[in-house]
Amino acid sequence: MSTDPLNPPPTFTDGSTPERLSLGVAARLSRYLQVLTQAKKMGKETISSQELSDYTHVNSTQIRRDLSGFGKFGKRGVGYNVEALVSQIRKILRTAGQNNIVLFGAGHLGRAIAGSDIFADHGFRVVAIFDSDPEKIGTPVGPQTVRAPADLTSVVEEEDVVVGVLAVPSSAAQGLADDLVAAGVRIIFNYSDVLLDVPPEVTVHTSSPAVDLLYALYFYLT
Repeated sequence: MSTDPLNPPPTFTDGSTPERLSLGVAARLSRYLQVLTQAKKMGKETISSQELSDYTHVNSTQIRRDLSGFGKFGKRGVGYNVEALVSQIRKILRTAGQNNIVLFGAGHLGRAIAGSDIFADHGFRVVAIFDSDPEKIGTPVGPQTVRAPADLTSVVEEEDVVVGVLAVPSSAAQGLADDLVAAGVRIIFNYSDVLLDVPPEVTVHTSSPAVDLLYALYFYLT
């Protein structure tokens, strides 16, 4: 397991270092973190495993089992301290620091993403926005100015970017994914419905409202 001096691996309460998290545990911890982050913004100081279960649809017993594997966080009858648990889960997921991302697409979706707190809340900073439309290049989007795709490689190197977000039409997604990979980006967050073809060392996560709705419908019906 490689180590990063600026973002060291999490440790168990006995001081040992855990192996790589399974996909299931990592996915559930990420869902807990999403709920906890929103609870923190709402001023909530404590939260119970049952409340986390209600928001995430993960069984409360499973939640307690997931968290107890990394230490003793909650108190019986009180629940978990929201701020402390946010900090601990971010350490476990190795996301305690700030991560820079680039965004492709300055259309309606791209502008909405750039103007949202959703990434900033979790330590991600949009350092550049790109678009191939000459009319959009040079226009402001929040604190950023839309840049030409030709600047991608230099931005990735200068800002140490490992994550690229695609908020572009499906017809453009694969070509831009290729550009991101060539520039050194190793994680692609894809808002299009295209199945991207990337090298095995590159991770693609596709965000689909339809899939999220199917997920919600499943729990409603069952």
